[in-house]
Amino acid sequence: MRIAENWKDYELIDCSQGERLERWGNVVLIRPDPQVIWSTPRNHRLWKAADARYFRSQSGGGKWEVYKKIPDRWPIAYNSCTFHIKTMGFKHTGLFPEQASNWDFTAQKIKEAGRPLKMLNLFAYTGGATVSALAAGASVTHVDAAKGMVLWAKENARDSGVLEKGVRWIVDDCIKFVEREKRRGSQYDIILMDPPSYGRGPGGEVWKLEDEVYRFCEACAGLLSDKPVLFMVNSYTAGLSPAVIQYILSYVMKHKGGTVAASELGLRVSETGLVLPCGSTAYWTQD
Repeated sequence: MRIAENWKDYELIDCSQGERLERWGNVVLIRPDPQVIWSTPRNHRLWKAADARYFRSQSGGGKWEVYKKIPDRWPIAYNSCTFHIKTMGFKHTGLFPEQASNWDFTAQKIKEAGRPLKMLNLFAYTGGATVSALAAGASVTHVDAAKGMVLWAKENARDSGVLEKGVRWIVDDCIKFVEREKRRGSQYDIILMDPPSYGRGPGGEVWKLEDEVYRFCEACAGLLSDKPVLFMVNSYTAGLSPAVIQYILSYVMKHKGGTVAASELGLRVSETGLVLPCGSTAYWTQD
């Protein structure tokens, strides 16, 4: 398991009875987490002193209950990067802190390459990987279908001091964008993707990740340069284990040689010292 251990502004304090107790900067939140199926004692005092808590509705969705005044949004830092956090619908905050281990790994590969690299970040959300890669020296094409998420990523890049680096911000369907890039003959040294479990195409068609991920990985592999550095796929879909994604990457990248590895991502729980699993990542490298 790869654990995001280097946070100072984020802390997973405890988790029990289907919920996480977390510190985001100076704000303490309680959020639901389906992985937390144990009912250990809630001894930490902040379980009863959180700033806000997200409650799921039995009819779907849910809402935040705010106990203390918190900002509409607030910054947290990771290394040289700054990210804006806010309480969003469906329990989210705009950042997945376990992804920091992927950011660090990608930044390391960029620095080790010793040459200019082009990176494609698909389903790029609020730009954690984009900002980190820009700070490490790569040029990035950031693609997400949600205009609001791309604007949020730009704000994160601006406040991290990398907005003027080599970056393209693209609001588009990722699958259609990759198809057009193939026709244009575009190439990238690094490709990252974090596709959702379900999505809608530009014509409203519904697609399911398990049905599409192999073909999409195959298409993306066709965009890699003659000297690629990294191809990484992250997933929070229950039906896609690390081994499944590893198998897919091993097949679509077999002509490139290199190494494929996979593992769960995790966050250390301060109260217990144990690790909460948080999604899966597989990656190919030219090692």
